[in-house]
Amino acid sequence: MVAPIMVWFRNDLRLNDHPALYHAAIEERPIIPLYILDNEAPGAWRRGGASRWWLHHSLASLQSNLRQRGTNLLLRRGNTSEIICSVARQTGADKVHCSRQFEPWARQLEHHLYERLAEDGVTLVRFTGSLLRDPEGVRTKSGQPFQVFTPFWRALSAQDIRNCRSQPPALLPPSEWPEGEALENWTLCPEKPDWAGGLRETWQPGESGARQQLDAFLATKAETYRYDRDRPDLPGTSQLSPHLHFGEISPAACWHAALLKAAILPAAAEGLEVFRKEIAWREFSYHLLHNWPDLPSSSFRQQFAHFPWRPADESRAAHLQAWQQGRTGYPVVDAGMRELWETGWMHNRVRMITASFLTKHLLIPWQQGEAWFWDCLVDADLASNAASWQWVAGSGADAAPYFRIFNPITQGQKFDPHGDYVRRWVPEISALPDQYIHAPWQCPERILKHYKIKLDATYPLPIVDHKEARERALMAYEHIKAAKLPARK
Repeated sequence: MVAPIMVWFRNDLRLNDHPALYHAAIEERPIIPLYILDNEAPGAWRRGGASRWWLHHSLASLQSNLRQRGTNLLLRRGNTSEIICSVARQTGADKVHCSRQFEPWARQLEHHLYERLAEDGVTLVRFTGSLLRDPEGVRTKSGQPFQVFTPFWRALSAQDIRNCRSQPPALLPPSEWPEGEALENWTLCPEKPDWAGGLRETWQPGESGARQQLDAFLATKAETYRYDRDRPDLPGTSQLSPHLHFGEISPAACWHAALLKAAILPAAAEGLEVFRKEIAWREFSYHLLHNWPDLPSSSFRQQFAHFPWRPADESRAAHLQAWQQGRTGYPVVDAGMRELWETGWMHNRVRMITASFLTKHLLIPWQQGEAWFWDCLVDADLASNAASWQWVAGSGADAAPYFRIFNPITQGQKFDPHGDYVRRWVPEISALPDQYIHAPWQCPERILKHYKIKLDATYPLPIVDHKEARERALMAYEHIKAAKLPARK
């Protein structure tokens, strides 16, 4: 009997450009596709509700695609190492293929699994699948990890990015299937209350949805991406982030598709280089996480360990709740937080505005914002979430300087000039004229009365004054600015 190869799916829920699957298929041996629902991540980093919803639908899509190829997806729940070793013994598999992951617990799991499988004569073979290049493959001239994005981008873009491979021509099923579980029994989707209506209306999880999203972006947004990407009132972004996180499409596929489109349509070249830089920022985030595994919990710049955040009292808790619920009184902030809750996603420009507001206007630690995004985002990605929050907070590698404090009024006026984004997500003030939509408290009382808007009742007044909050933030920064601490190694 020919020994099968087990392909352990992780955040790579696709058939196209899947190196682990491809290299198993070309051996022309039976393949056992396996997905394991495990809580190996520490409690704080277990999948949030929005991510679990997406996972359900992505697995259903992958399972359907595999069945169309004459095979299936084996689903198991429990301890990953125990399950993989058990299935290997039961089926006689002598190889396990997987894509590498770079979360600290995932790296520990891979090391432990390699040793356990070796005891049974089974080989664990890992492939680059979730990134363009493994983090060890991009280094400074002195062989050190990068801490600044621009030289990282230059080094990455100068390298050859692997060619994409199509679906394997054949996937041979095993002669007997081990017992599996039904996806429906995992209760990944909310039941009562069902808060996922907005997610269902917004997204199509799965490999087909990912490809359609990329094709639509290249067909309709590539030429204007450079300019429209910062406008939350326009459909100018790719919205590929959740598809990339779950591996429904590979970053290499996006990279090469952008290069091809730029070659065919030179007018889109500049915008598509910006798009590739966004892919590279994701790579940079994993580069940082791989080399500094405490990135999600500890400030990269060590001075920020001494930053005087507000004490964890009732006032801070009330402000955190107002921020989470989109009730801060600053319309562009509130629009972003409501978009996040409704759709599991937020426009990148607004992510920066809302994160700056939390960390600088409210002086609430970036880790609390990171945790809320982790639970609410369909694209909740440990590396990108941590690196981006630290970038805005000023505590990260190559971070925006702390004294760069976004003014939520002028940011709204600049990037949502007619208030269309705010009107969509903050309907209680939608009738206001453009000149007041981003600062309703500046609107004359007669106009508010005409539109039946009563501030502090219909819509909240600002929970903090921008000018005063900015001064407090700068004073807090002075507390740590003079600290002389050694650079990160």
